[in-house]
Amino acid sequence: MQHSSSSLKLWVNLLLVYVIWGSTFLGVRYALETLPPLLTNTIRFLVGGVLLFAFTLLRGYSIPSLKQWLSAAWVGVLLSGIGNCAVAYAIGYMPSGLVALLVATLPGWMVGLDYYFFARQKPSWITVLGLGVGLVGMYILLNPFGQEHTREIPLWPAFMVFIGSITWAWGSLQSPYLDMPPRMQTTAIQMLGGGVFSLIMSLALEPKMSESLSHMTTQTYFSLAYLIVMGSFVGYSAYVWLLHHAPPTLTATYAYVNPVVAIILGALFIHEVPSSRSLVASAVVLAGVVLITLGRRFSVKS
Repeated sequence: MQHSSSSLKLWVNLLLVYVIWGSTFLGVRYALETLPPLLTNTIRFLVGGVLLFAFTLLRGYSIPSLKQWLSAAWVGVLLSGIGNCAVAYAIGYMPSGLVALLVATLPGWMVGLDYYFFARQKPSWITVLGLGVGLVGMYILLNPFGQEHTREIPLWPAFMVFIGSITWAWGSLQSPYLDMPPRMQTTAIQMLGGGVFSLIMSLALEPKMSESLSHMTTQTYFSLAYLIVMGSFVGYSAYVWLLHHAPPTLTATYAYVNPVVAIILGALFIHEVPSSRSLVASAVVLAGVVLITLGRRFSVKS
């Protein structure tokens, strides 16, 4: 009975990350119609972090130690700070589904960082094959040596997403090694860390941030509410739980489900119809991610 309950909890958290995080790309797109990207990230994580941390105190949680605060905040800067700021920035320049596809390279970054800095486990040949297939897919999608007017995706925002994915991978790999507070407070403090980082960046790089607040519409408020409640409270909490209770190979599978959800929702709600080139690239990239995930599982078993 205990095993079936644990399995159910595992798959419920996976499903939440699969669907909710896939839908947040559309939520960010709606918010960006009136707000700049870094401010959007600031509101999403600062408000969410404050509310969730206050809730933990009402539930009787004690104040974490300074070491736990710093550990959780550091991971928050890497994940919800740099990682999500990069995503929000890129969504302002390209279809949200394609941004989700760029984020799908995350397992590849995790393999490399894990090998060089953490587990130092040599990747299997399946993983190496998956990395190669993923690179081919990215080449098709980005068309780096083609003329600028033939590219669907501008290179600079794509590069920013890759930077965000690298920091997200590092934070995810480092998190289990750090002294963290209880899971709910870990989620809250990580959101606060990411929110404070986003605020600093917004103040430095978005001179009209305060002016944009007066242009918020009902759609903006609904989008932010969805991002805070579903994307941060529910989705982020589920991801933090998976980091500490599920194999990394299984947790990483969200990277090739999220783009599918994002592309479908983008096509249905804001008519982001991908081109044939993007669809081919998407299939190749996702095939590479699947191989990477299978390869990591094979490495663990062997």
